[in-house]
Amino acid sequence: MTTPNPSKDRVVIFDTTLRDGEQCPGATMTHEEKIEVAELLDTMGVDIIEAGFPIASEGDFLAVNEIAKRAKNAVIAGLSRAAPKDIDRCAEAIKPAKRRRIHTFLSTSPVHMKYKLQKEPHEVFEMVIAQVTRARSHTDDVEWSAEDGTRTEHDFLCRCVEAAINAGATTINIPDTVGYTTPEEYFNLFKMVRERVPNADKAIFSTHCHNDLGMAVANSLAGAMAGARQIECTINGIGERAGNAALEEIVMAIQTRNDKFPFVTGIDATMLTRASKLVAAATSFPVQYNKAIVGRNAFAHESGIHQDGMLKNAQTYEIMTPESVGVKQTSLVMGKHSGRHAFQHKLEELGYHLSDNQLQDAFVRFKALADRKKQIYDEDIEALVDEEIAHAHDRIRIMSLTVIAGTMGPQSATLSLDIDGKHVTTQSSGNGPVDAIFNAIRTLVPHEAKLELYQVHAVTEGTDAQAEVSVRLSENGRAVTAKGADPDTLVASAKAYLGALNKLMSRRKSGAAQAEARIHSTDAS
Repeated sequence: MTTPNPSKDRVVIFDTTLRDGEQCPGATMTHEEKIEVAELLDTMGVDIIEAGFPIASEGDFLAVNEIAKRAKNAVIAGLSRAAPKDIDRCAEAIKPAKRRRIHTFLSTSPVHMKYKLQKEPHEVFEMVIAQVTRARSHTDDVEWSAEDGTRTEHDFLCRCVEAAINAGATTINIPDTVGYTTPEEYFNLFKMVRERVPNADKAIFSTHCHNDLGMAVANSLAGAMAGARQIECTINGIGERAGNAALEEIVMAIQTRNDKFPFVTGIDATMLTRASKLVAAATSFPVQYNKAIVGRNAFAHESGIHQDGMLKNAQTYEIMTPESVGVKQTSLVMGKHSGRHAFQHKLEELGYHLSDNQLQDAFVRFKALADRKKQIYDEDIEALVDEEIAHAHDRIRIMSLTVIAGTMGPQSATLSLDIDGKHVTTQSSGNGPVDAIFNAIRTLVPHEAKLELYQVHAVTEGTDAQAEVSVRLSENGRAVTAKGADPDTLVASAKAYLGALNKLMSRRKSGAAQAEARIHSTDAS
């Protein structure tokens, strides 16, 4: 593959963590978490933030609308289908933004047109023109996407792209919706479209790649090499199925291998680790240890040969510095005698910036943890703060828990909860201590949610290590995941289960509000 333009062109970063990322099963974020993630993305230099799918729910609409009000630098985009009501709802949601975009899409591949849309190509072609025209009536910044573009017939794709640009689209996205293509194919696809479409110079071309075959980042960069100047991606690569192209990998590939990818982005790379941790905490989706750029082991060296080389010169085994992505070296300087100022400084080193209230709550919990553990590792503090962020707005909180376990069953749990300010207590038994705890929770907070995942791992080494528990609950086809951390595995288990339950309750409340709004709308009409 050759580069069409050898100069260092600006590549626009389009982040869809809050839209495509949140569609990942179990990765639901609360309204407050979405606002916090959006503010960090805006601060770190993301060019376009796709804040949500406004027509999908009242909660999505309100989140997009609030993000639009608060954005300082980024363009705020909302996603919409081809339906007029989708486009109008999207326009209403992004209206407060200083800079706003409507991102509208339509399937163009034979399989999608036949089975998903159940329409003929000529009907789809007319819909493209209509949807872009309607979107353009609301804003000058319109992006059109050819869903399943990599499996679309080339002649039809070129016709649709030309029509979309003529109708007013300023950005054209050709997504690899199903993660099927390869870098060479994707490069050739963009090259073909840009050469064959006569008005291609009037729009910016964009990539959007899924990671089903593990090639999302490589494909995205190939698209950029063929002339695309916008890359759509997510923090930690979260998204539908196997996820999307990871923003941090895109940015650091360009920065580290600028000889091969002669582009520049506006991203402050030193904030990548902080963004990764925030999204992981908000979604309760852990980052795999060997994840490129932001994984816990990304800059760890255990092999004797590697350690020897690192001691002589870090460049022997590191192609980028940990500091370049916001990673600080692990240390053991924190303990029960550490003060609030030192704690705040440590948090900033780790990439966290908390509000005064959050800082105070986290400091109280840190001191309590320091009384229980001899050594406080950075990972302990990260787990503590991540939990504080994830559960800051929970309606249900654990007050006390006592568990009786051992070889002589049945095991039992006595649990006290704070539910919207009201204290309630119960005792339950179960087939093991964890089952007893979860039965107690079900007694105090009746629900029909199904437990899909229960997973435990130690945050650090040692028998006094904190346990970090992940729990996934599903209800009515929607799944949510939450994490809990505590030196007591059973307490961590209760925290994680309650965290997931809080998210489900938030979903129910949002659904009830939407139903009530529909009733009022019907009454009014």
